[in-house]
Amino acid sequence: MVTRHLLRQAGLKAGEGHGGAVTLIQRFGSAANLNIHLHCLVLDGVYCCDADGSPAFIEADAPTDDELHALLQAVIARLMKMLTRRGVLVEAWARPTWPSRMPTARRARCGRCRPRPSPTESPSGRAARQKVLTLRGAMPREDSARQPLCADIDGFSLHAAVRVEAHDRKRLEQLCRYITRPALSDERVQVNAAGQVELKLKTPWRDGTTHLVLSPLEFMQRLAALVPRPRLHLIRFHGVLAPNAKLRSLVVPQGPRWRNGPPQPLPPANAWSRPRLTRTGRTDRTE
Repeated sequence: MVTRHLLRQAGLKAGEGHGGAVTLIQRFGSAANLNIHLHCLVLDGVYCCDADGSPAFIEADAPTDDELHALLQAVIARLMKMLTRRGVLVEAWARPTWPSRMPTARRARCGRCRPRPSPTESPSGRAARQKVLTLRGAMPREDSARQPLCADIDGFSLHAAVRVEAHDRKRLEQLCRYITRPALSDERVQVNAAGQVELKLKTPWRDGTTHLVLSPLEFMQRLAALVPRPRLHLIRFHGVLAPNAKLRSLVVPQGPRWRNGPPQPLPPANAWSRPRLTRTGRTDRTE
C-alpha cells in the first residue's frame, strides 16, 4: 500500500518503479507490556530503471494530512480483510431480536456469545488480569494541538512526521538505534524495600502515573510475553532493499574495500576431520 502511494506521488504506474523499506516488529510498550506495532524506514521515493538498466531515484512529494488519513483507512481495510480470511477475526453482525418463546439452545445458535473465563484457570492467569499498582505524580498538561502528519482511526495510528535527509548519516543512525532499542533499560527498573519491582515509565500517563509496582512473578510474566516464537524474524526488508532484489547491489552502498586485498576463503569442510580421542585421554586432530 505504501509503495503504491509513493508511485502515485511520483507520477508512475504500478510496475514502473520500485520502492524500498525496512520494517522492525516491536512487541513491547513503555510499560513492558505486549504491544505489537511496526516501525518502518521507508524511502521517500521510488527507483526507476533507465534505458541502460541503471536505477534512478525519483523523490515523491511530501504527503498531506488528508492523504495520510486515506492511506491509513486503506491499510485498515486490507488488514481486517486479511485477518478475517485467516480466521483470526470474526465478522460482527447485528444481534437478532429473539421471541420470548424461542428455546435457549436456539438462541445460542443465532447469536455470538463471548466465552467466560474457566473456573479451573491457573492463579498466574488470574493474576495477569488483575490491576497493577501504580504510582502517580503531578497531572501533566495535555497537548490540545494535533500533531502534523499523524493519523488516528479507531485505535490504529500512522505517524509519518519523522524525515531524515539523504546524507545525514548521524541522524539516520540515531533513528535506527531508536527503533531497534530493547524493551527495558536498567535505569527504569529497580527493586524497592518490600522486594517489589518498580518500573519507571518513559513518559507519564494522562492520569499522572509515573511508576508501576509489580511483584517478581508479575514482572517475569510480562517479560515472558515479550519473547517472540522461535524462528520469527523481527526485521523485514522490502522492495529494492530485499536480500534477493535485483537492484539491491546497485542502490545499497557497499562496504569499504580491503586494504590488503579480499579476505582469503575458508578451507573446505573436509579439510579438517573431527577430534579423535586417544587412549591417553589427549584429543588429537588430524588433517
